[in-house]
Amino acid sequence: MTTQTHHTPSPPNRQTLYVAIALVLGVIVGELLNFTLGNTATPNPLLTQIISIFTVLTDIFLRLVKMIIAPLVVSTLVVGMAKMGDTQTVGRIGIKALLWFFSASLLSLLLGMLLVNLLAPGSSLHMDLPTVGAVTGLPDVKPSLGNFAAHIFPKSIVEAMANNEILQIVVFSMFFGVACASLGELATPLVHTLDSLTHIMLKITSHVMHTAPIAVFSAIAAVIAKNGLSILSSYGKFIGEFYLGLFLLCTLLGCIGALFLGRKIFSLLRHIREPMLLAFGTASSESAYPKLLQQLERFGCDEKVCGLVLPLGYSFNLDGSMMYMTFAVLFIAQAYGIEMPLGDQLIMLLVLLFTSKGVAGVPRASLIVISATLSMFHIPEAGLLLLLGIDQILDMGRSATNVYGNSIAAAVISKWEKALR
Repeated sequence: MTTQTHHTPSPPNRQTLYVAIALVLGVIVGELLNFTLGNTATPNPLLTQIISIFTVLTDIFLRLVKMIIAPLVVSTLVVGMAKMGDTQTVGRIGIKALLWFFSASLLSLLLGMLLVNLLAPGSSLHMDLPTVGAVTGLPDVKPSLGNFAAHIFPKSIVEAMANNEILQIVVFSMFFGVACASLGELATPLVHTLDSLTHIMLKITSHVMHTAPIAVFSAIAAVIAKNGLSILSSYGKFIGEFYLGLFLLCTLLGCIGALFLGRKIFSLLRHIREPMLLAFGTASSESAYPKLLQQLERFGCDEKVCGLVLPLGYSFNLDGSMMYMTFAVLFIAQAYGIEMPLGDQLIMLLVLLFTSKGVAGVPRASLIVISATLSMFHIPEAGLLLLLGIDQILDMGRSATNVYGNSIAAAVISKWEKALR
């Protein structure tokens, strides 16, 4: 059975344009709603109703995307590994991927630390220390070795797929793929079936993506209708400096990528525009996963390499989130006037480097890791309340950066493996 490549000419560009238009319309409609219905002492029931409708529309899209992820990860990984044919190749690609991920994570954390120390976005707030035990409203999940192991090794593949635990699905698929490779001819019919499943899931992806502009419009409109654009002025300095940090991080990662890819880096950026816009608009890097896989194969990445690197990247290589964590912890420390010596900051970096890997799949995982880190360094956890109001706006940037970082990782490792078309 021949594997078809997914080459289609102009529609992706048109789709990107629709998502960009939806983004702008969402801001305009959201601000109009906030201006007309939001400026009241008590929450306006009509505005609340409209926001809940927008939220439902976004939620439907995210659910449709999550529906695709598990079968897509299983089919691409198993087929990729069965075609690789030996555990040595899998191990080599896995080690290269993890080496890249940890280097990129460390770069993100260090750049975040450097910028917060230079720009000091929290020092102008002069907050009083809150009472002990102030509630942040986050799920009580502390990063630990037990949690980390539980997020890696599945006790049931059905449960892992039901909860979209990407890392657990990867572990199962790797065992399954290696077993298929070692059985050779006997496993060929199943590998062909899973190959067909990959193409079916990618076809479903292209249908689901037609609804992406509606989801992006609804997500943005809901945020702006609730908080108004005025939230940008009160937190403008912090938001601006965080986005500057993301821009510098993307530039740095792009330059490192260019060392390996040369001029092909520009082609890669063209291909990943839509997945990045999608992640930005919905504030979810997961929403871009199926489309990103499709676009990376269109760009010329090896499907076997993508099938392994991308799911691992979604668990280990969240560059935007890593930068956000250093930014947030040091911003809160500055807001309360708490001095953090350089030694403490470096320990914090190491703590974040490892604890951030242990809560993959937990809702608002970044905030939970930040909360645990704050308590470790005796910084009031209630400081998180400073960020909750703008978390969605920050999440948009970090989700897009996560997608960008993972696409560069997949392209570079394809090149390393001499498997880039």
